[in-house]
Amino acid sequence: MERLLTVQEVAERLGTSVRFPRRLIEERRIAFVKVGRHVRIAESAVASYVRANTVTPVVLRPVGRGRAA
Repeated sequence: MERLLTVQEVAERLGTSVRFPRRLIEERRIAFVKVGRHVRIAESAVASYVRANTVTPVVLRPVGRGRAA
C-alpha cells in the first residue's frame, strides 16, 4: 500500500498553503481518501495532479533574422 499524505504534507510538497489542497478536495479535482473524519491523499494522486497540470513551454523561433520582404 502506498503512503497517504495529510493535507499539510500535500501543501508542503506543492509549496502552497493548506487552503489550496483543501480547495482541490472540495472541488473534487484530486483523488482523496476519507479515514473517519480525516482526509488523506495518496502520493500518486499528488504526482498525477502535478503531471496533469504541467504546462510545457513553447519554443519560438527568433523574429527578425529571416529574409527581408
